[in-house]
Amino acid sequence: MHVLFADDRGQLTLKRLWPWHQILARSQAARLDRALAEGASPEASASLAARAAQLTSIGFRRDLAAGLRRILLAAEPHEPPALARALLSPARPSRLTLRTARISRSAPLLAEVASRLLEPGPVPVRGVALVAELLADGTGPLYYEAAREDLDALAERAANALTW
Repeated sequence: MHVLFADDRGQLTLKRLWPWHQILARSQAARLDRALAEGASPEASASLAARAAQLTSIGFRRDLAAGLRRILLAAEPHEPPALARALLSPARPSRLTLRTARISRSAPLLAEVASRLLEPGPVPVRGVALVAELLADGTGPLYYEAAREDLDALAERAANALTW
């Protein structure tokens, strides 16, 4: 795979990504996702470019959208707790408790984010990184009652970042 990098003069050049770049990007996913969510340019390094390619792939975006939709289904008030747990992880029970009332209030925005992830064509990497961080953050507003961040604000920021 080839990607564009910014050289030391600020010009973009085409360079090859090697398999170890992909491995490094996966092993440093949390750090790279945070940097991309904060607006780092994917062209700044091979690791960022490799992670950006992983994040914006249609398969990864489908997985994120499916995760959001499972959370939305599990947070519906009529879902029995056992079914909610099964929807979240059929292979093993979740160790994190969903903040269902908070999720229900933010459901329209979260559903919009899931829809934008599934739109055909390219999407901005910053938006995908924001969603990946939201889902992975066990101390965030999806899972932690005392989270400082507002779920509506995070979902709106992700939705806005997923549009050009």
